[in-house]
Amino acid sequence: METDTQPDDTDAEHATAIDPDGEPVVLAVDDEPRVVEAFGLWLEDDYDVRTATSGEEALDVVDADVDVALLDRRMPGLTGDDVLDELRERGLDVRVAMVTGVDPDFDIVEMPFEEYVQKPVDGDDLHEVVERLLDLEQYDDSVDELYGVVQKRITLEAELPESELVDNEEYQRLREREAELEAETASVIDSMDDEGFAQLF
Repeated sequence: METDTQPDDTDAEHATAIDPDGEPVVLAVDDEPRVVEAFGLWLEDDYDVRTATSGEEALDVVDADVDVALLDRRMPGLTGDDVLDELRERGLDVRVAMVTGVDPDFDIVEMPFEEYVQKPVDGDDLHEVVERLLDLEQYDDSVDELYGVVQKRITLEAELPESELVDNEEYQRLREREAELEAETASVIDSMDDEGFAQLF
């Protein structure tokens, strides 16, 4: 896998954080209307915000222009997990944060998201999450995957006792994958300045 430090500009139609002519598109999905309304108010000054109050609606409004999706996990009908799986099935180049009240467990290890954020959140929290995920668009897929793996490890370590982690095969595989990706991306990580590294990791 390549570790090119140059931004990926192969999709001219895709609005990204590094495209001065395009406003990043954020999709906020939660079954509570007041939550998506708050997300929209917090983010609308800096991003083109789309909102959905169900998994089905989210899949209707998402397209290749969406840069970041903020997904609640627990929703009637299609859950956030279902929406995440469908986004990946469609091959959409969207970075995903699960923004949820569901406590994380080892089931998150295989889920293809970049970040896991537990409610409650505020506007500053959301801005930081969105900016980190937009920053990932500057790098190749291996850095993207490394970021997601590191976030999952940190989330599990913050929520579960060490005794459960040490004996869990999924967690151990996660650590092994992190080590593999660190080796693959060493040249990219080394090229980051301190601010860039701190922002992502």
